[in-house]
This record gives sequence, C-alpha cells and structure tokens, in this order.
Amino acid sequence: MTDDGEREEFSHDPVGHADVRAGMTVDDLARAYGDAGIGAKAASEAVDVTAEMVGREDTAVFMGLAGAMVPAGMRTLVADLVRDGYVDALVTTGATLTHDAIEAIGGNHHHGRESHPGRSAREHDEQLREEGVDRIYDVYLPQEHFTSFESHLREEVFPDLAETVSIQRLTAELGRANAAVNDREAIEAGPGIAAAAHEHDVPIYCPAIQDSVLGLQAWMYAQRSSFSLDALADMDGLNDRAFEADRAGALVVGGGVPKNFVLQTMLVVPGAYDYGVQLTMDPPDTGGLSGATLDEARSWGKLEPGARNVSVYADATITLPLVVAAVRERLDG
Repeated sequence: MTDDGEREEFSHDPVGHADVRAGMTVDDLARAYGDAGIGAKAASEAVDVTAEMVGREDTAVFMGLAGAMVPAGMRTLVADLVRDGYVDALVTTGATLTHDAIEAIGGNHHHGRESHPGRSAREHDEQLREEGVDRIYDVYLPQEHFTSFESHLREEVFPDLAETVSIQRLTAELGRANAAVNDREAIEAGPGIAAAAHEHDVPIYCPAIQDSVLGLQAWMYAQRSSFSLDALADMDGLNDRAFEADRAGALVVGGGVPKNFVLQTMLVVPGAYDYGVQLTMDPPDTGGLSGATLDEARSWGKLEPGARNVSVYADATITLPLVVAAVRERLDG
C-alpha cells in the first residue's frame, strides 16, 4: 500500500471479454484479443508491435525463421512477406531452404498422421521407413524428393560456385536456381522463399547450414571440387546492415540458431533493436535460448531500454498467419 492507502501494484483496468461475431475481420479479432488476457493479450500486442515495426520506412526488419514452417504450409506466407518488402534480412535454417527448394522444383509435402490406429508409434514409423516416407509430425515427405533435390543442387546450383563463397552467396544462388527451374518446368507451386529473396535483393543467412540436407549435400560436393563455404563471411553483411540501420526490428519465429543469430548482431554495433516480436512454443523457465523472453535479451543489450517487444507462447503455425493477416489489413487500410 502507498501512504495514502492505494494499492501500489494496481490500476483500475478491468479485463474485457472478446466480442467475436460473424463478419469481423482478422484485425477486428486481434483488437478484441487486446481486451482479454494471457495469450490473447500477447497476440494482440504482437500485431501492434509488428504493424509499427514494418510500417516505418526507417526501420530495418530482421526475421528469424526456425521450425517446420514450410512442411506445415507457411511457405507462401513467408515468401510474400519477403516479396512485399516486410523483411530486410532473413535468417533461417538449412531445413527451411531444403523444403522450400523441394517444392520449388516440383515436390510436395503431404498430409499424414503422427500415429496409426492399431499400431504402436514405433510400428507406424517403421512402416513409413519401409515405404520410403519421412514423417514431420503429421506431414509426410516421400524420400525420392531428396534425390531430386540433390540433382537440382549438383546441376543447377553448385556448378556456378566453384570457389570458396559465403553461405549467403549460396542461398542467393539457390534462390536463382529455384526460380529458373520453377519457371522452366511450369511448376504449379510458386518458386518460394529463396527465390523471392533473390528477386528482391533480400539476403538469406543460414548460420547452421551444416545441420540439414542442404548442408550435407554441400559438404559432399566439396569433397570433389574447389567449392567451399566461408561461414564467417556472413557476419559482414548482417552486421553491416544492423550498423547502417536508423532503427531495427526483430521478428523471430521459433528459436534456435536463427533467433540467436538475429539478436546477437546487436552486440557488435552501437545500437540495439527498437522492436522485437517472438512467436515460440518453448517456455522461458528452462533457461533455454528458444523460449527466452525478449525482455531477457534487453539485459544483454540486444534491445533498447525503451524497445517495444512482446513474446507469444503458442504454435507459430497458428500465430504467424494471424499476426500477418491483421498487420496487412491494418497497414493496407
């Protein structure tokens, strides 16, 4: 209590109840979430912060993307963010780029199931192995698509990289090749994330590329050629962008290496992030990086003291489309 008897940790701000009705827009729903609490309130704040971050022309947006977002059906959403100027630099995983390329050259991910009635989980996955099908939770991917991906790399991507190059140079070449094959073969699915980034000069950084089929193929190709990757070279481009930005924002989907690579950039430049939005399912109370709050990042000097930031703890395949749809609607309006 204060000296005058008022509660110190209280202000009269009652929780409202979300008014959900037919005909409301996604932004209407996001605003209704703002009257509520817990995850709904955080999701509404994520829309607010993202809209301000991407709506300012003086703010460079660095996006971190981890998790099975392409197999789960988020490929077009991310590619459109890049294509429409919402992202200035993308940091992602080799797996994201692998699955993106597979669809660009004609492969598909398929609806599956995480278990099979009447079989144990082990028996279910043993059957999938016998049939040459890889499982990503409830998504299936035929293994022959990896064979096509290997051929794509060896015929369309690696031959133009007969020297030591940065990972970002490889991802740019991958995007060019994906677009070329997609157009040449008239593939129904769009050319994807890497192709959009290449077309619009948005760099893609992939600091843990070795931890993927793309990385494995690059390593094998390097055994019999002069091709090699310089991992440290990517630090130049990303850090230079952060240094030159008037203001900066981080949009982090998932955790792991992409999240840290985006945030650690501010440790070597004078400023820090002015905005931060994190969509993750990992809890913060384990001390792990993937779930760590963006407030914690402030203690490291990665966010400005007055930065607007929010973390939403929910499945990003649910929260990312909601946030993007509401932001697009708000900014277009």
